[in-house]
Amino acid sequence: MTSELEAENAALLQFLYACPAGLIEFSASGGIGMVNPAAMNLLLPIAGRPFVTNLFEVMEGCAPELRNMIQRFEPAHGAICDGHRIVTGRGDRSLVLACSIVKLTQERYITTLTDVSEQVARERRLKQAEAWFASLLDGVDDVAVLSLDANGCIDAVTGSALRQTGFAETELLGRRFEAFDRPDRASAMPLPGEAIAIARRDGWHLHEGWHARADGGRYWCQRLVAVRDHAEAPSAGFTLVMRAVTRQGKDAADLRRMLTRDHLTGASNRAHFFEAAERQRVRSLQGGESMAVIVLDVDHFKRVNDGYGHAAGDTVLREVARRCEAELRPEDIFARLGGEEFVALLPSATLEMAVVAADRLRMSLAGKTIDCGEAQLSITASFGCSTLDAAPAATLAELLAAADAALYQAKRSGRNRVVSFKADQVAA
Repeated sequence: MTSELEAENAALLQFLYACPAGLIEFSASGGIGMVNPAAMNLLLPIAGRPFVTNLFEVMEGCAPELRNMIQRFEPAHGAICDGHRIVTGRGDRSLVLACSIVKLTQERYITTLTDVSEQVARERRLKQAEAWFASLLDGVDDVAVLSLDANGCIDAVTGSALRQTGFAETELLGRRFEAFDRPDRASAMPLPGEAIAIARRDGWHLHEGWHARADGGRYWCQRLVAVRDHAEAPSAGFTLVMRAVTRQGKDAADLRRMLTRDHLTGASNRAHFFEAAERQRVRSLQGGESMAVIVLDVDHFKRVNDGYGHAAGDTVLREVARRCEAELRPEDIFARLGGEEFVALLPSATLEMAVVAADRLRMSLAGKTIDCGEAQLSITASFGCSTLDAAPAATLAELLAAADAALYQAKRSGRNRVVSFKADQVAA
């Protein structure tokens, strides 16, 4: 009998070690009990050290919501999340992981981690390509073609570019093409050199936004930066294709909404928020300005779904987004992180301003019932705030971790309240 058990244990260990997906057994506090090599290969680059002992500590910088998801899960056992996507790292070293968590007992959990970076990249490129080619069919006024050198500076122009922008050839030659961007404050424009870096890596980069005209006006421009054929050397140049959309920006706005908006609530989606927030963080550091984030979570939302159905839950989430966006400034960005958790980005806001804004959102949500058809529901939410001026060297992940920690404190203190933390408080 002992030999049979040993054989079964050996077979189980062989399965765990050979499994291509990362497998982790951990406790309610995040302490790791068992982990297979595939999981370690994914966790070690995130941790930045040769060993890991606590899942929550490792994932705090890229997925602080995991701790909250587990704490909010009330059933004795069952699936907590399936394929929840986590973005780790930045730039060329970033990965997208699919995370699934199952609660086995009150103190025992298991999670799987799978690298889906290539799948996500293919999905995004396919969505962008579909939007690009669909918009070719209608609403295009002009197509302009320019030549760029290896650094993204314009080295040749066509007559179509001169007609589209109104600039003279001498005004365009030698200048970086990004110099003609004219974004709104809340627009998520690529950082200088980012489009060229991505095009060199992927073969092309697609973007849309406001572009300058010579007369001081601006127009909505969809532009494609592509590596020239058979040009693989680092010194190779690029082709820039610019298209002006003339139907009052409607088609372009529809395309942009499809790529950046949450399908249920209409708020910004998670990917767009992180992209815009990181750019705003860089701008704030360069300009010596503050920047605030507010994380909010609807209190007892599971009771709404369980008691009134998912349709009522969807109505509540849509109304939360509507009321919050109505209270925020035009330059603020409001996004849905997932489930009943939302986040607001407030450029140039101090910690005191963020707390005032969060309390305004809190009162707006608690002040009036929500019509869900057969029921009038009253809801509240808990809020956590943090700012860049509290810790100038903080990363976006650290700012969100501080706001998330403040949110947890608001939950523990009775809900329906605002708590603020500094990033260095959490780091300590």
